[in-house]
Amino acid sequence: MSLWVIIPVKPLKNAKSRLSPVLLPDQRFDLAQAMLRHVLSVTTTVRQVTGVLVISRDTKALAIAREFGAKTLQEGAMSNLNPALMRATMVVKTWRADAVLVLPADLPFINAEDIRGMIRLAVDRSIVIATDKARDGTNGLLVRPAGAIEFAYGGGSFDRHLCRAAAAGLDAFTFESERLALDIDLPADLATYQEILAGGRFGHLPSFPLACGAG
Repeated sequence: MSLWVIIPVKPLKNAKSRLSPVLLPDQRFDLAQAMLRHVLSVTTTVRQVTGVLVISRDTKALAIAREFGAKTLQEGAMSNLNPALMRATMVVKTWRADAVLVLPADLPFINAEDIRGMIRLAVDRSIVIATDKARDGTNGLLVRPAGAIEFAYGGGSFDRHLCRAAAAGLDAFTFESERLALDIDLPADLATYQEILAGGRFGHLPSFPLACGAG
């Protein structure tokens, strides 16, 4: 299987606006940049991954991607996520990808075993999906063959992706991972993030103890 990881990245300077009650703009930028670097450091070193493509309109995010050897695709200012992901899928298909794995850039604790686990579940015509803590969103989506369904990100995307897979005649598998379930969007997520950092295993990620305590 030729698998490409696609990572969409919002402009880093505007990232994580819902954390504004507990983090200053510079802190939110530092967090977003560090999480992107972590996701790239994992995805670019998994042997089963053919390549990584980062899509963004943020030139800083694209420059970071190139530091890790990832391919980049610059999006226009008015680009929307779902069409952008389909365009990225069409690009990697020209590079002979037969499967894509879409991952967000804000998964601070994802590791290689998460990616290998999703790959192991994939069969010839299938999706493998990992959701968030609320079982509402989509925090990982492997589609095989690439382009077999249209993407449906946004609120309630977990159920919509399952429905689109069923309509397309694809098998659907759910991948359970506490690491993939934890994206950092709200102050409560940041509190969990801080608790995990306190264990001392993720020294490359920034810590915000005062902001977390204030929230």
